[in-house]
Amino acid sequence: MRTTSSSRRFAVISSAVVASLVLAACGGDDDGDDDGDGAEGTAGGSLVFGASADPIILDGALFSDGESARPTYQIFEGLVGTEEGGTEIVPVLAESWEPSEDGLEWTFNLRQGVTFHDGTDFNAEAVCFNFERWYNFEGVMQSPAVTYYWNTVMGGFSDGAIPSLYAGCEATDESTAVISLTRPSSAFISALQMPSFRIASPTALEEGNADAVGGTEESPAFEGTFGYENPAGTGPFRFESWERGSNLTLVRYEDYWGEPAQLDEIIFTVIPDGPARRQALEAGDIDGYDLVDPADAEALEGAGFQIMLRPAFNVGYVGFQQNDPPFENINIRKAIAHAINKENLIQTNYPEGTEIATQFMPPELFGWADDVTVYDYDPEEAQRLIAESGVTDLTLEFWYPTDVSRPYMPNPQANWELITADLEAVGFTVTPMTAPWNPDYLDAQSTGGTPMFLLGWTGDFGDPDNFIGTFFQTVNPQFGNFENPEIFAKLDEAEAETDPDRRTELYQEANRLIADFVPGVPYVHNQPAVAFAEGISGYVPGPLNNESFAAVTVE
Repeated sequence: MRTTSSSRRFAVISSAVVASLVLAACGGDDDGDDDGDGAEGTAGGSLVFGASADPIILDGALFSDGESARPTYQIFEGLVGTEEGGTEIVPVLAESWEPSEDGLEWTFNLRQGVTFHDGTDFNAEAVCFNFERWYNFEGVMQSPAVTYYWNTVMGGFSDGAIPSLYAGCEATDESTAVISLTRPSSAFISALQMPSFRIASPTALEEGNADAVGGTEESPAFEGTFGYENPAGTGPFRFESWERGSNLTLVRYEDYWGEPAQLDEIIFTVIPDGPARRQALEAGDIDGYDLVDPADAEALEGAGFQIMLRPAFNVGYVGFQQNDPPFENINIRKAIAHAINKENLIQTNYPEGTEIATQFMPPELFGWADDVTVYDYDPEEAQRLIAESGVTDLTLEFWYPTDVSRPYMPNPQANWELITADLEAVGFTVTPMTAPWNPDYLDAQSTGGTPMFLLGWTGDFGDPDNFIGTFFQTVNPQFGNFENPEIFAKLDEAEAETDPDRRTELYQEANRLIADFVPGVPYVHNQPAVAFAEGISGYVPGPLNNESFAAVTVE
């Protein structure tokens, strides 16, 4: 993995092409006309998009960050996807699916006539090859720092050291794949839209030595070429080139099974600094960028740029390593929760419409509870809890990342500074700790090296299991030795429950338990802004950050 370098600007490759806007998601009908040089009706042109960080790797199984996901969503497709701009599950590579009566087998009827970017055929054997690959990961590849989403969704691997949700996959014929589970899971289908479960060419995986991962769990080393030089999926764009730390280029896949992409190419160029991304847009060096600083959004809109708000489907939080003093003391965790002036933080660093968080999932999801314990801003109560704790060493090692903007924290340092001032006002001494987002901060956080830290989460699919299930259904290294059998059992029960009303009740109960335990302090649900130049059409921001660029046009 590489840290990001200084930004390199690219002039927009202009295209004076006037075309009808095709309002389609990355999927579509099979009857699009194709003249062999690009489909009829495609607008062409190049789009340059400013990314806040370099991707880690273009192999969906091996990352958990948004900047790796954005290009991966264009290259790869899953059995299912989501509706444009929403979270509802829709068919993609699977035209339909059906569970068995006991919920342990899912039969997927696959789309036919689909090819991977390397020219090989997509079929049921390819589906099973991918699932079996993930299930049989060994050594370093089992680390949550490498295969985070397999660990959180499926659990264990084929070695049986930890029980796995996945039991097996059978290709009963060329267009039918049957996936078996060890227990019913109401979240299983929704999870399949994530990049971790998107289908890659078996041939490209083998030729690119995709499973060559060395190093350590704390610092894995990706040694194969698949994720850097030849990632091959079935999506509307295919990989062209990647100058790491600078730019990544994707081009339209001419043999795409559905509605072909409008653009000739997308260039993702790395500009870690938010103000520099704004300047690049204003100068015409890029056509758009995500994670617009709230202070910039109004000025850009006034200057004629397009500002689009993504639905608030995230949570920003302060997390605690509960095996590190003084965070093992619940009164200290509660004191910190009361010390943080969330209202001031949001009014100062976030745009209008941002919500104060009271729990680790947004109110839009079923299972959000309106009666959890709320830790209002109360410095006197914070000081009382500190005195009651008996802790005398009030030094806090508090981490924040650099070289990155995230939907839940557009400016991490600004958040850190306000929270630090609040903590020092009630008697804590804060030791500042910082590291570049990729890989240093992510590696330290995922392996327990950050006693107190700023982080957050943007939902990958529309289910509480992807929020509080991801965080608290089992021991999670970022929160230390988080052992709470009552919470674990409640979340296990909620995931397996098939009755929607009962499932909602179970997640509400879990949210109450989590709030009382205080493994961290959720403080914000933000509506991230996306900025585009005039003449860019067809981009529909969604809550899951999984937008397709296939319908985007450049005038």
